[in-house]
Amino acid sequence: MAYSFRQTDILALARQEGKVTVEDLAERFSVSLQTIRRDLTELAESGQLERVHGGAMLPSGVSNIGYEDRRDLHSEAKGDIATRCAEAIPNDCSVFLNIGTTTEAVARALLRHRNLMVITNNINVANILVANPDCEILVAGGKLRRSDGGLVGALTSRVIEQFKVDHAVIGCSALDLDGDLLDFDIQEVSVSKSILQQARSTFLVADASKFQRTAPVRIASLSEIDTFFTDHPLPHALASRCADWGTRVSLH
Repeated sequence: MAYSFRQTDILALARQEGKVTVEDLAERFSVSLQTIRRDLTELAESGQLERVHGGAMLPSGVSNIGYEDRRDLHSEAKGDIATRCAEAIPNDCSVFLNIGTTTEAVARALLRHRNLMVITNNINVANILVANPDCEILVAGGKLRRSDGGLVGALTSRVIEQFKVDHAVIGCSALDLDGDLLDFDIQEVSVSKSILQQARSTFLVADASKFQRTAPVRIASLSEIDTFFTDHPLPHALASRCADWGTRVSLH
């Protein structure tokens, strides 16, 4: 992609400050808010920035974006992914939901399901599902991570190992072209691995922006996932691998 001089300057500012806002950039460059939004969208589509509410920030390979900002990222895609995932989960079953803004969207999509048992290490998921009177909620104990309401650590994994559920729904922070699911926190990854091991059917919910990011800790391979719910077709080589692995890819 050929960047304009303005977009090059926007990237330089983001590298200096970590985050840029639409209003500040519009004032700085004496252009409209719409022009800046278009610049940020183009930079995000090329993987140079991550869009957040009111602006954009640098993608990080060693630390995750703040949880509230992640909620605003790709919210429409997350809603569509969550709806399709929830449609694959029947009434009268047990489900794991782990940490993440997309799994929170799945929780909202399950509010009309009947006779569910949901085990989660995500306090936000538990609070969402309180609105479904026909859902039994079990919260896995462990160390509370205040930044996102997640419960992580060895105690959480031990609690999860007491269950064998019908479906597990997990998210991830990044995906690579080898089909590896990646995250930032090794304690969270340990819990996610336990969730996958204790489920009869495994679902990954992740939008295509996860291919533009990287993270240092490996959770699993797409070969260990039964259905991958996403919003854009996979690169051809990875799509072929998923077909060989028997991993179903659910698009629109």
